[in-house]
Amino acid sequence: MLRRLPFSPTRAAVLTLAAGLAASTALFVGVSHLEYDNLSLSFNQRAEQRVAAVRQGLHEAVEVATVTNQLFALGAPVTRAQFHDFTAPLLLRHPFIKAFNFHRIVRDSERAAVEAQLQRVVPGTVITEEKDGRRVPAERRPLYSIVDYLVPMGGNEAAFGFDSSIRAPINAALARAHAEGRAAATPLFPLVQDPNPQPSFQVLLPVYDRKGELAGDTAVVVRAQELVSMALAGAGLLDDGGIVMSVYASARADSAHLVFTTGDGTPPGRELLANWIAPEHATQVARILDVAGRPWLVEVAARPRPFAADHLASLAMLAGGILLSLMTAAWVQASGARARRIQQLVRKRTADLKRTNRRLVDDMVARERTEKALQQSEQRFRQLVSMSSDWYWEQDSEFRFTMVAGGFSEKAGVAVEHLLGKTRWEYLPALGDTEYGRKHIALVHSFQPFNDFEYHVLDDNGQTRWFLVNGQPVFDELGHFAGYRGTGSDITERKLTEQRVHHVAQHDALTGLPNRSLLQDRLGQAVAYATRSGNPVWVMLIDLDRFKFVNDSMGHKAGDVLLMTVAARLRSSLRDADTVARLSGDEFVVIVSERGDQELTPDIVARVMNAVAQPVMLGTKEFFVTCSIGVAVYPSESTNVDNLIEHADIAMYRAKKLGRNNFQFYTPAMNEESLERVRIESALRNAVERDEFVLYYQPQIDIKSGKIVGMEALIRWQHPELGMVPPGRFISIAEETGMIVAIGAWVLRTACAQNKAWQDAGFDRLRVAVNLSARQFGASDLIENLATVLRDTGLEPKYLEIELTESLFMSDITPAVDLLHRMKALGVNLSIDDFGTGYSSLSYLSRFPIDVLKIDRSFVADITRDANDEAIVTSIIALAHNLKLAVIAEGVETGEQLDYLRRHGCDEMQGYYFSKPLPAHEFEQLMVEGRGLHPEQTMAPEDASAVA
Repeated sequence: MLRRLPFSPTRAAVLTLAAGLAASTALFVGVSHLEYDNLSLSFNQRAEQRVAAVRQGLHEAVEVATVTNQLFALGAPVTRAQFHDFTAPLLLRHPFIKAFNFHRIVRDSERAAVEAQLQRVVPGTVITEEKDGRRVPAERRPLYSIVDYLVPMGGNEAAFGFDSSIRAPINAALARAHAEGRAAATPLFPLVQDPNPQPSFQVLLPVYDRKGELAGDTAVVVRAQELVSMALAGAGLLDDGGIVMSVYASARADSAHLVFTTGDGTPPGRELLANWIAPEHATQVARILDVAGRPWLVEVAARPRPFAADHLASLAMLAGGILLSLMTAAWVQASGARARRIQQLVRKRTADLKRTNRRLVDDMVARERTEKALQQSEQRFRQLVSMSSDWYWEQDSEFRFTMVAGGFSEKAGVAVEHLLGKTRWEYLPALGDTEYGRKHIALVHSFQPFNDFEYHVLDDNGQTRWFLVNGQPVFDELGHFAGYRGTGSDITERKLTEQRVHHVAQHDALTGLPNRSLLQDRLGQAVAYATRSGNPVWVMLIDLDRFKFVNDSMGHKAGDVLLMTVAARLRSSLRDADTVARLSGDEFVVIVSERGDQELTPDIVARVMNAVAQPVMLGTKEFFVTCSIGVAVYPSESTNVDNLIEHADIAMYRAKKLGRNNFQFYTPAMNEESLERVRIESALRNAVERDEFVLYYQPQIDIKSGKIVGMEALIRWQHPELGMVPPGRFISIAEETGMIVAIGAWVLRTACAQNKAWQDAGFDRLRVAVNLSARQFGASDLIENLATVLRDTGLEPKYLEIELTESLFMSDITPAVDLLHRMKALGVNLSIDDFGTGYSSLSYLSRFPIDVLKIDRSFVADITRDANDEAIVTSIIALAHNLKLAVIAEGVETGEQLDYLRRHGCDEMQGYYFSKPLPAHEFEQLMVEGRGLHPEQTMAPEDASAVA
């Protein structure tokens, strides 16, 4: 028989060591993978910070170019001094800008005069171009695009008078800016004024003269490397040696377009372990940025680091696992040796056991007592294990605490001495005053177990603490009740969390006001109080009048600030007992009850309106936001409990319809009006598809010749059940619901197609006037839609006249002027309808490229009787003629009105004096008969007064 070597390992030890090493390796790989994930996350965050910094810097350059162009977009001529004063502060704020330019388009016939102007600024200056790297006088060509305005002049003299029209990249960028209506950037190019050329680019925007023709462009010359470096330095991102960053002025990593880099040209590599453990580990990020229509590539890469520097945890786990595996294998080896020794001892001690049997009999009684004690101990242990807890407590048969263990004082904040010798209801007397406390006391007196009993106490620091306890009754060997034992837990954090969740569920996250859920509860309480006391309760529904304008012009963050400000003002303008809730969007609900001698009066509503109407600072701008309020009263014959908010909403819409910034109390008549609105809105939704709309045409007469020179297209709705619905009943509803966009598009296309059909049939070429709604004017695709309709119908643009009201564009003049110029560039005529009834400034009127002013019928009606209306009409005619505009008077119904308009030089008229609006076939008959208005005609037709 072979003897085992003294130190030969057993099979169990070898398997244990192998399993331990395998588990350690698996844990090492897993933890390393998590470490690589954290490294990837950290790298992505740092990379995105750098991309965001570069994006912000490029955005600032484009924004500066846009702001500079707005100086010329105002329409008035810009002098060299104004250009300098406007751009000099921008140079100080943005050092990466090399220069601000105004490229002026000059014809060859103007060259001598322009060069004389340039020489008055810098003697000896002529229009130049670049050949073979040198500046030479420009060759003769039909047009030049010269650097006319240049700031700063110092260091940039070489660019003054330079003709950029021969540079294809600049021309391409300018064409793109002209076509897209936004700033456009050029590729990188060396500056002619730099002795050591560096990569730079320009951001250009076209400049138009008052006729809408291209007069030149504004350009911002930007040093690309300085822009990127300053953007990163401003964000504190240049000092990270672990990041390699490169920026290219193209969509590809091309060294010819390299703008900025922090590397040495060697691409960062990856570790061998990284490729094995985490091949998907991200060490590079590439982002394409849009810089005024040109792509820029930003690449960010992480420099390789030693494996141990970022993987201490995984290495420590690997080392610990190997050590533990060795120790476990050694223990298994030792256990095997010990087992062999035990086998030898068993055989040796068998004889000894025979001698001890007699002594075992004597120990049986003691063993039985020991087993019984063990059973009791095991039962107690199992009960404790089944009840997860923070502390353990025991009570005697009188329900008094005899022991509280488990760090109760530290965890509960209550000294144990305050409980010992007392019952729970003696320590907390208020427990017997509550229903759930009395039920618990009764349960305990009946010796029943209890679970999850919750109650709150004041700890030794005076703070409220919530406890959860479980208890089991204890009985002795004879079945007599011996007391209670159980566990307790501190659930204060859970209770506070539940309270916070309850608060969030019933309050608006933005304003902190009660939401719709809590509002219904408060409304129910207010109604119950009104029913008991007989005092009235008012429900006010408040809607902000200009909130959409703030959101659209300032952004949603400004809108949120406005909502929070209004919420605070509403709370401060009312009593603490009143309820202010946010219903949705910009709608708030206020519930006020009459209590004691505090009588409810309309002054309360006026106070709320005045609080909201105070100016609000949003950023650097001051806004005045008014509100419209509807009030429903309970108890009331016309309002029941379930419809309070609905009736307040109906009254609010009535207030808006009356001009906003006022309040209305609900009346039953408003409900009828609301139902009428619902009927109209429901029927209106499918009116276009069902071909229920028709156009009527009202002739426009030249007052001097008496001939028909145009017509205004007016929509009518022929509903199969409602009959002929006038515009006054459905246009405002279509505006509010947005359906006016589809209706307006149908009117425009139908009117143009009908006019073209009459022209093709041989009738006189008349212009057709179409009204444009506010929704259509604000649409981003307005110009494209106009061009499409003209192209599809074949109508020449000069025979289409677009009528706009003053309110469409007075809220924001600058973009409106640009939009009107783009419309005018299509060739259509523009007129301002209902002139004099809005709020336009005469200084703005000169900037609008309009052709016609229409005098509102409210002024024409009393011009022969009211001196004020007479003065207004005379002034409008004089103003229009001074601005080279035509004048049309609406609503002419008598010969006296026509005679007055003729004597004061009004150009055209329309109204029932000549003809009411006619359907297409009747208007066509009018043209067939060649009807007109005799210049000497001053008396109204006999049937004029009879026309509805």
